[in-house]
Amino acid sequence: MTLEEAMGEIKPLELSPELTLIKEKELTGAKVIDGKAIAKAIVKNVKNEIATFKAENPSFQPRLAIVQLGEKEDSNVYVAMKKKTCQQAGIEYTEHHMPDTTSLKDLLTTIEKLNADPSLHGILVQLPLPPHIDAKVVTEAIDPIKDVDGFHTTNIGRLAKLSTMPDFVPCTPKGVLELIRSTGIEIEGKTAVVVGRSDVVGAPTFHLLNKNNATVTLCHDKTKNLAETVKTADILVVAAGKAELIKGEWLKKGAVVIDVGINAQRDLTKKSGVRLVGDVEFSKAQHVAGHITAVPGGVGPMTVAMLMENTLLSARRFWQAQHESGAALTKITPLPLELKTPVPSDIDIALGQQPKNIKQMAEEIGLGADEFELYGKYKAKVDPDVLKRLEHRQNGRYVVVTGITPTPLGEGKSTTVVGLVQALGAHLDKVAFGCVRQPSQGPTFGIKGGAAGGGYSQIIPMDEFNLHLTGDIHAVTAANNLLAAAIDARMFHETSATDTMLFNRLCPKKKGQRKFAPVMLDRLHRLGIHKATPEDLTPEEISKFVRLDIDPATITWQRVMDTNDRFLRKIEVGRNPTEQGHERMTGFDIAVASEVMAVLALSADLKDMRQRLGRMVVASNRAGHPVTADDIGIGGALTVLMKDAIKPNLMQTLEGTPVFVHAGPFANIAHGNSSVIADRIALKLAGVEPGTDASQMGYVVTEAGFGADIGMEKFFDIKCRVSNLVPNAVVLVATVKALKMHGGGPDVVPGKPLPEVYLNENLPMLEAGCANLTKHIQNAKKFGVPVVVAINKFTSDTDAEMALIRKLAIEAGASDAVPCDNWAKGGLGAVDLGQAVVKACEKPQDFKYLYDVQDSIESKIETIAREMYGADGIDLSKEAREKISTYTRQGFAGLPICMAKTHLSLSHDPTKKGVPTGFRLPIRDIRASVGAGFLYPLIGNMQTMPGLPTRPSFYDIDIDFDTGRVVGLF
Repeated sequence: MTLEEAMGEIKPLELSPELTLIKEKELTGAKVIDGKAIAKAIVKNVKNEIATFKAENPSFQPRLAIVQLGEKEDSNVYVAMKKKTCQQAGIEYTEHHMPDTTSLKDLLTTIEKLNADPSLHGILVQLPLPPHIDAKVVTEAIDPIKDVDGFHTTNIGRLAKLSTMPDFVPCTPKGVLELIRSTGIEIEGKTAVVVGRSDVVGAPTFHLLNKNNATVTLCHDKTKNLAETVKTADILVVAAGKAELIKGEWLKKGAVVIDVGINAQRDLTKKSGVRLVGDVEFSKAQHVAGHITAVPGGVGPMTVAMLMENTLLSARRFWQAQHESGAALTKITPLPLELKTPVPSDIDIALGQQPKNIKQMAEEIGLGADEFELYGKYKAKVDPDVLKRLEHRQNGRYVVVTGITPTPLGEGKSTTVVGLVQALGAHLDKVAFGCVRQPSQGPTFGIKGGAAGGGYSQIIPMDEFNLHLTGDIHAVTAANNLLAAAIDARMFHETSATDTMLFNRLCPKKKGQRKFAPVMLDRLHRLGIHKATPEDLTPEEISKFVRLDIDPATITWQRVMDTNDRFLRKIEVGRNPTEQGHERMTGFDIAVASEVMAVLALSADLKDMRQRLGRMVVASNRAGHPVTADDIGIGGALTVLMKDAIKPNLMQTLEGTPVFVHAGPFANIAHGNSSVIADRIALKLAGVEPGTDASQMGYVVTEAGFGADIGMEKFFDIKCRVSNLVPNAVVLVATVKALKMHGGGPDVVPGKPLPEVYLNENLPMLEAGCANLTKHIQNAKKFGVPVVVAINKFTSDTDAEMALIRKLAIEAGASDAVPCDNWAKGGLGAVDLGQAVVKACEKPQDFKYLYDVQDSIESKIETIAREMYGADGIDLSKEAREKISTYTRQGFAGLPICMAKTHLSLSHDPTKKGVPTGFRLPIRDIRASVGAGFLYPLIGNMQTMPGLPTRPSFYDIDIDFDTGRVVGLF
């Protein structure tokens, strides 16, 4: 850093005619340097600099944090002056006023938070501090890059070395230098004397003059022959703290004298009884000096002006660091892959790669220290408040990965997501984020295995990814089951108590007074009772308030657990003698099927999640009105259980590119996509500043569950509708083997060899199966988004098969169709796909939803059935029609539709592959996830609690006791 950079990079002063730097009146030769005028001009210059920069960069705003302990009068005056000057300069400030009894620990905690806040550019702790606070410890706690006072040892040390410059020059010495320059004197080669050796003024001024090539002597009040030394000074700076220490006759004729001292002396002629004098005997010095500062009005105002300059300098540095490349990210350092043939097992590959420390990853993607929380070495939670800091930025490119209709042969969507992100981020020099769901432990220990990707395209550590992660699913389980317990408990208590008894229990007297909880007031308002005091309720209103009168037959809320346990699909509760008469049939779902999980995935922020959790409908009362979680009074408690789960989890791929893992809603009865919050954060981090070249934009790649007819449609019509995010491209994943199965290939039986047709070239069968691919391409195009087909390539696939798929895909409207080998080669095997996605994202899109959300429930269901599945129409059961009537009456008809049907066919029959025709879609029931914000029609029998197979995956999972590592995961 150059001296000019450290001094502030501020433009030359632009003085108004009414401002003069040197008072014109000569006092027997000496000119009084008007520090007030110079400071005023500097503050005006800072204001102009800010205004000019903001004109081109509207989000630019320097911010200063002012920390003050106690109520000392002089500190109050100084702080008030600094706040006023901030306002004059256009600098925002935050006050942190703490009692003088504040402990050192609490003060340091405050400073730590300010250090970590990326929106703050400077931290000022007002001195002096109370006696019990060690000022040196406090000064050293401030991050040097925010130490706008310039007191940190790092800054002072760099100032002392000729070869380095500090981030900030201390304000008073910096002001002294400006005062000297204002006289027009050439500093280089002059003899300078500094009297006073404090760390705050004297010593830094010595070093600053030395860096400006003056010949400097540092003295103090104990220096022998001080007068003789002072006599040599062309430039004299005095900061000894002793009234009139320097006599006028000591000065060299024509010297520039900067008097930093300010001392109170008794003077009965003054109204205050005191007068302020400097360290220099002004009355005599003015006859000898060429230029001299007055006391007061000399150096004091300059210190505050330099504080403004330093804050602006800091803000500009922060801005440049975050925006010089157009993105807020620093360069992400990829991790090299050691590719092996044959490809080892997933767990062996994952354990063979040393991940980055997640702190490094968080810093690389541009997060401030207070914007993430570490969960061990390789996982972190990200604070959604980062969106507030980045709200001005344009979003990056948004890509959704989906697939053809799934088959037992697998298509590899997760592997493609990871491989594409690795290709973009590690090989194509793009900023790229993956956003994926957190996998349930049910499939991990069941038959499907984990969901971290596969081969050399994985999220790591894959064992942590596939197991507890940071406990989000456990939080969902706890919240769901608390609500389930509350439902049964409420019905139990209502049947055994009078209205008065219930009222007394719900609103007990405390110190002779009753009080409504806030959630109770909300319930009263929904009931049309606008009273805030329990005593004001009439008996009729009390009954209305305390009686939920839940109809047990209408309860839709089940308990959940994150384990495949088929024997809990149907259970009877209330069998204990203490609950006799309250028996009812219910059951368990897998935890990710809970509406709480869907709420987590679709919430915009913590407040929105609170509202969604509160309005979840769990049953109807006997009058047919919906009963919500907030009617039970539990919405706030559910939010408390979920308050950490709302923070996305940051992880990484095998090649060290960032991935957000967040939420895991079931892809049948819910929408099967990762969270809105994670996507929004990633899009901002991958985004650019307004006006930046679009080529600098990064990419966010997310995955939609199941095939394009289910996951992609729900992504567009539910997730995008809720988030208002507009996708730039669709990646549709297919394999030769899966397409052959859709073309009439034989079933695959677990434990038996794969039929030869899947291992040998068969173009007619492949072409027939490509009808399924064509249908999904056409489905995606209905939303106005470009489509790229990713063909996951296996060693048995031939060039002719690849060419045929590409030809048919492009004829169907795809932008491109690209073979991928990312399973065996990582990002390197998906470079062609990455390039195709970049090109597709540059194409214009005309995004639109499939239906108007205000259409009738029946109309929306039929639109999806006809347009996405190719059905001739829908058939509503009597129960489904009754539900349509009920939901319309209850005000839920305007919700989007989340179809719950088999993922194994475009139709409702899982045995029908390819593109079935000539069928009507039977709707047996319709249910409401009001908190999540959708209705889900049931087509066929949807299992929400999977079962374990004869040979579950847990047979292979164990611990290697020599290394402590997990083995057997896949």
